Amino acid sequence: MGAQDGQRILTRLRERLSEEAMLDFTKRLIAIPSENPPGNHYEECVRILIEELNRLGFDDIRREGACVLASVGSGTRTLYFSGHYDVVPAQSREQFQPCVKGQNLFGRGSSDMKSGLAAMTHAAAAARDEGLLTSGRIGVVLVPDEETAGPRGSRELDTRGVLGKNGIGMLTPEPTGGVVWNANRGAISLRATMRGKAMHVGRQFEGVNAFERSLPALARLAALKKEVESRETRENIAPAAARKSILLLGGRVEAGTNFNVTPEFCSFTIDRRLNPEENLEEEKSRLRDALDAFEIEMLQEERAAATPAGNALGVILSRQIAAVTGKEPSFEMCPGLLETRFYAARGIPAFAYGPGLLTVSHGPNEFVPIRNIAQCALIYALTAVEALGV
Repeated sequence: MGAQDGQRILTRLRERLSEEAMLDFTKRLIAIPSENPPGNHYEECVRILIEELNRLGFDDIRREGACVLASVGSGTRTLYFSGHYDVVPAQSREQFQPCVKGQNLFGRGSSDMKSGLAAMTHAAAAARDEGLLTSGRIGVVLVPDEETAGPRGSRELDTRGVLGKNGIGMLTPEPTGGVVWNANRGAISLRATMRGKAMHVGRQFEGVNAFERSLPALARLAALKKEVESRETRENIAPAAARKSILLLGGRVEAGTNFNVTPEFCSFTIDRRLNPEENLEEEKSRLRDALDAFEIEMLQEERAAATPAGNALGVILSRQIAAVTGKEPSFEMCPGLLETRFYAARGIPAFAYGPGLLTVSHGPNEFVPIRNIAQCALIYALTAVEALGV
């Protein structure tokens, strides 16, 4: 694609994409309190999503459980636009009343990531309407449960064998704040419980103190934490302290029933966040060795993932971000989990880039700059046109 062709396509797509229509769709999505946990109003959200896909003329619109799938274009080579419609619980009901203040749209999910859903669906339709998808398809994937590791969302699609079929790449509009996330940490989160026997303090010799029984393991875990957090990732992430691997001890701690009773149980959580260079099974084994004699409840177990920034899709995405925003993006590792991991595990290059801001997502004053929605849509459309033409 020559420079003149590229500029002509950019102009056509910019004219095709309606900021007003995307803003209206985002508002309608925000008004649905699809909080997770527990997973409220999913059916209502699915209905609105399918209505919009039908209005935009998508092909092969279908449900897979609580997920919605659709496509535009022709051929088998597929670039996936994937996003989630669940949101974290709100701090107040007013957050589900979308509100425009100045150049920003406020509301729960405005940043993470209902504005992204509007951007990616309208981007796909615009590329199709301009006749630019002649050698491949855009597959739109709309899922729930991202905020709780995806049991009814991407994980279920993966289990059913429909995730990433014929995929040449995947983009997800997470609130990246202008950077591209090309990697994410893995997670081992668990609850460890030591059992004992309750007895009045005056007869403690007849009881079994679960807290005291836990102390040797706590010393082993403290030593493990020191060793783990001396490691640093090779992936780009700021500030420098964020490069270290993570072992959080005691996120939630419980023991006993009263000050004058030997505790019959002692329970605490561990949250281990792995850098992409670390091995999930090895790190899980080290934790289990340190917790010998404890009951273990696994809360989540997710692998880290990374796609090289120099991958062809990453190069195209970076070029189109620069063309639209005037600024070359940096590639960084997301500090948490990303649904890109499901695609990367299948060898499909996957990147996160969206209109929202991580700094306000999940907070009481969540918002998205309205101009970012249209910019993101344009970037997605241009990336798809170039990637599917390769």
